[in-house]
Amino acid sequence: MSQLPPLIPRDVLFGNPERMSPQISPDGKWLAYIAPLNGVLNVWLRTVGKNDDRAITRDSHRGIRSYFWSEDSQHIIYEQDKDGDENWHLYLVNCETEVVKDLTPHSEIHAQVIHTDPNIPDRILVGLNVRDKRLHDVYEINLYTGAETLLEENPGNVVGWIADNSFTIRAAIAQEPDGGHSLLVRHGAAKEWQSLVKWSFEDGFPNVYGFTHDNSAMYLGDPREWNATRLVELALNGNLRVIAQDEVYDLGHVVTHPTGHYVQLVSFYKHRNIWGVIDKGVAEDWTVIERIDDGDALLISRTKEDEVWIVAFVKDDGPVKYYMFKREDKSVTYLFSNRPVLEQYLLTEMKPVAITARDGMTLHGYLTLPGGIEAKYLPMVLNVHGGPWARDTWGLNPEAQWFANRGYACLQVNFRGSTGYGKKFLNAGDREWGAKMHDDLIDAVQWAVREGIADAKRIAIYGGSYGGYAALAGAAFTPDVFTCSVDIVGPSSLITLINSIPPYWEPVKVQFTKRVGDPETESEFLKSRSPLFFADKIKIPMLIAQGANDPRVKQAESEQIVDALKKNGKEVEYMLFPDEGHGFARPENRLNFYAVAEKFLAKYLGGRSE
Repeated sequence: MSQLPPLIPRDVLFGNPERMSPQISPDGKWLAYIAPLNGVLNVWLRTVGKNDDRAITRDSHRGIRSYFWSEDSQHIIYEQDKDGDENWHLYLVNCETEVVKDLTPHSEIHAQVIHTDPNIPDRILVGLNVRDKRLHDVYEINLYTGAETLLEENPGNVVGWIADNSFTIRAAIAQEPDGGHSLLVRHGAAKEWQSLVKWSFEDGFPNVYGFTHDNSAMYLGDPREWNATRLVELALNGNLRVIAQDEVYDLGHVVTHPTGHYVQLVSFYKHRNIWGVIDKGVAEDWTVIERIDDGDALLISRTKEDEVWIVAFVKDDGPVKYYMFKREDKSVTYLFSNRPVLEQYLLTEMKPVAITARDGMTLHGYLTLPGGIEAKYLPMVLNVHGGPWARDTWGLNPEAQWFANRGYACLQVNFRGSTGYGKKFLNAGDREWGAKMHDDLIDAVQWAVREGIADAKRIAIYGGSYGGYAALAGAAFTPDVFTCSVDIVGPSSLITLINSIPPYWEPVKVQFTKRVGDPETESEFLKSRSPLFFADKIKIPMLIAQGANDPRVKQAESEQIVDALKKNGKEVEYMLFPDEGHGFARPENRLNFYAVAEKFLAKYLGGRSE
């Protein structure tokens, strides 16, 4: 075959999934999942073993994408904001009556789920910034009455609260002024807080996975005294036991028993998600599961008694498939896939690649190539991930498949500053926005050109959030490398970005000032890394898209550079979505954007378009 396969319609890749995110109730009676109702994603329910599926929510606007079961198996709790403003509320829906109740009925708040407990099924611990928009206090909310009880006031530096297995707040992660973190613990609700662990700024981002069954120790994602974050058990008396570690890759997923609170499985995300069995009691189960499918397995839900598991399999060239696994007889039941229509089309593999940066640092990434044609001198899209403290991973990536199907090579690179590769790699990105982080992207492009994969005269830079910043930086700082640029909700000025972060990010603002720069003392430095102040250097066509309600990257970030480009007589196309925030949740908006972006890329790179 020497031609591209048939076009995959955009709505197949970017429209609503058919079904996704199945979760079994703690008592094993019901299976919930998300699926469209009249074109909008809602929560559906079926009785296990029956075909009595019904929608139990009736959202008609933005859709529901995140939910979980209450411990009483009678309610679903889901989160919802308004048009992307990220003022998240928690809603409770009764599975029998389908009555929906707002558990957090306050204006302009950001709710965070802290803890649920199988032994206390009628209550939930939630972080709310009602008292002070910058800080989350701990509230106990009664699911049946809606009554709120304030349990803990945030002293001003807590960025994470942790409850023990007696429903008591016993630990907290505090942000230190120097950019590091402290783990605070206490021996009871009325006891004094004590500092148990201190992580330096260079240690990166620690995590807490909860208490051991007897509340005498905690499971930590601990980056101290090791390059990569490892899983440890830290006793409250200071004794430490390493459970799992890797020299290069950070800890990925941690699975603990729902009531026994001991570690069962651990993963490290290398080029794919690699699992290790910690509890021998699940070794045989996991052997059976890994034989089900050649994708990457992920345990996403299970019953309270840990007898029934819901497992997802992620693949790079097909939809996500979901199975029910019963541990007692090791039986496997296929449930559904998220986008079965994808199986009608030719998808292409996502190949892990390793690229050497100009200073010798190894950059890991993924290359997705068009099917049906030779991978030589292709137009290419450099698709830059957001964060930047995140990473690209292996699996079905709708954008990568879209690019490949339209005739482009798609290159994704985890530049320095990305997470997952240890703290040396993370810290190498500090104060390097628009500098060495951008050099890594350019080095990746040059690698693809040297390998004969990419045509140097037909390369686009594309991304959202930090990826949007990178797209602007590519146009402003390296205008001769790229043919065109697509920026989605990307900041154009690092000064206005940091000065306008949401109030509830205030405790972690030091992460920005340390890792990016301080607007109060380093305005000239930040200007030198801000595409806005180099708009006169931009000479390639630009497509810029923005959500009007974005609380992280404000509308002004896009409009100020659009204005500057227009004043300079440059070619820019601007899309503003009045009912979106940091990204495009509504399918009609997504499809609108991708239709415009497809024509834009085809015009300047020569690829296909519907």
